[in-house]
Amino acid sequence: MTTDTNVLTPVLSFLDAEGHRAGEDRFRLIDAIDRLGSISAAARDQGLSYKGAWDAVNALNNLFSKPLVVARPGGRHGGGAEVTREGRRAIAAHKLLTERLGTVLADLDAALSGTADGGLSPLLWSFAMKTSARNTYYGIVSHVQAGAVNSEISLDISEETTLTAIITNQSAISLGIHPGREVFALIKASTPILMRADETARTSARNRICGTVAAVTPGAVNTEVVIDIGAGKTLVAIVTKASAEDLEFQPGERACALIKASHIILGVD
Repeated sequence: MTTDTNVLTPVLSFLDAEGHRAGEDRFRLIDAIDRLGSISAAARDQGLSYKGAWDAVNALNNLFSKPLVVARPGGRHGGGAEVTREGRRAIAAHKLLTERLGTVLADLDAALSGTADGGLSPLLWSFAMKTSARNTYYGIVSHVQAGAVNSEISLDISEETTLTAIITNQSAISLGIHPGREVFALIKASTPILMRADETARTSARNRICGTVAAVTPGAVNTEVVIDIGAGKTLVAIVTKASAEDLEFQPGERACALIKASHIILGVD
């Protein structure tokens, strides 16, 4: 999906060699969760591993303004899962886009943009977004503080979490950054520094994002830690295996991620 002076143009490339974050396979998975009421059952139905299904769900939840799937009581390895109203909107929108790709996009806009949930623009950006960063968040700029060379940008990615990014003034101007602007924040998984939530070390990192450890996946050299930061959002961090062992993270424990403001990349449509 591309834009030109606010005119949306469809592109038949939901799945390509590089892979779109909102490709056909991920929407089949969300649809299966809606039918079966369980991520594990949906993973089996779609021929995915349980972890692969959760990774896909987390990526979509982060990419959209509201979570598409929420876990019901019972935890990540028990209970069930529910597709939210936003998730059903996204499924319906994806199906309609696929069916009508190549037709006049104004028809699609008329069909979907007049809902109580607001305009269609963030939904379409989310379909189009692709990046190698494991953490990609949709948000709204809440504050801009311009300096001599750089600007500090505050970005609300949920009611609970605000990210602070520092970019050059020229970048802020070229991106059209201003309060109320819809943007995406990209954070590579290797960027966050992890610490236990009960530690009180003073650091220069502008962002201290805390949550609950959802999963720990050890590797030969590195370990992947997934933190539930609330509002259906997750943060993935890759740390050395030795560091993870020192921190002794276990699912259900509280943890914090430290992220320098200069390490957050902002993107717009």
